[in-house]
Amino acid sequence: MTTLTKLQPAPVIDETARLVTEHYVFPETAEQLAGLLRRRLAEGAYDVDDAEELAGLVTADLQSVNGDRHLRLKHHAEPVSPKQGAATLDAMRRDFDTSLGGAPRVQLLDGGVAVVELAPMLFPLEWAAEPLSAALTLASRAQALIVDLRANRGGDPDTVAFVCSYLLDERTHLNTMHWRDGGRSEQSWSLPHVPGARFGGSKPLYVLSSGATFSAAEELAYNLQQLGRAIVVGEPTRGGAHPCRGWTVHPHLEATVPVGRAINPVSSTNWEGTGVQPDIPCAAADSLDRAHASALAHLSG
Repeated sequence: MTTLTKLQPAPVIDETARLVTEHYVFPETAEQLAGLLRRRLAEGAYDVDDAEELAGLVTADLQSVNGDRHLRLKHHAEPVSPKQGAATLDAMRRDFDTSLGGAPRVQLLDGGVAVVELAPMLFPLEWAAEPLSAALTLASRAQALIVDLRANRGGDPDTVAFVCSYLLDERTHLNTMHWRDGGRSEQSWSLPHVPGARFGGSKPLYVLSSGATFSAAEELAYNLQQLGRAIVVGEPTRGGAHPCRGWTVHPHLEATVPVGRAINPVSSTNWEGTGVQPDIPCAAADSLDRAHASALAHLSG
């Protein structure tokens, strides 16, 4: 019989607290959270034998102060590499290979309205540029376009800018990231040139959202909404505007810590905690029909 090594919560908590203190985008909140984790450890709140159970307890405490959904102790069923960021990257690669590179559906509806579903993530651009370019080029001839983000849980800000570039005519300032490390700011702009053909900046554009739409997918919806380029249809999104990095703190546990925050150049704020609010609110299950009907009405008008 195989003897499993007993979970030792203390080293996991100590390392998670250290990472939060050093890297979390809001330093004062970081100190508060690190203190909370150490206090809860001392109280015996984390005296559990199961890594998945510990992940749930710690994540609840990490999110208890300011509700940051990117701040997590994440459980992985398979053992993960100790290399920084590797746990997330390995899981992403599996999803990429089984989703046609993040564009699992391109469909033409009645009336010349195309649907491009981007799911389950906006993958790193070095992987995703080719499949996304193929999907968006194929849809570029449509009279109106619906981008379905209902099952998209986030990804790469560079990929957000790449997708936006197919939906705009001119190079446009999309977002600014403020990083804790060195107090740097970094602007995100749409690209002056794209592979393939653009749908462009004038034809009707709709974005579908759900309560599961998260992170970089929210940025895509929010950027286009704030620019007045797209109508968002569906449910308010989950509300995570902080880019994060991951560190392996145990063979099955990864601490994900937000290291920056997004500021939109139009609204001067972001969607953290509030989500992107739809222009046409409805149940996510009804949003495709609602967007299609709106597009047809616009085209016939």
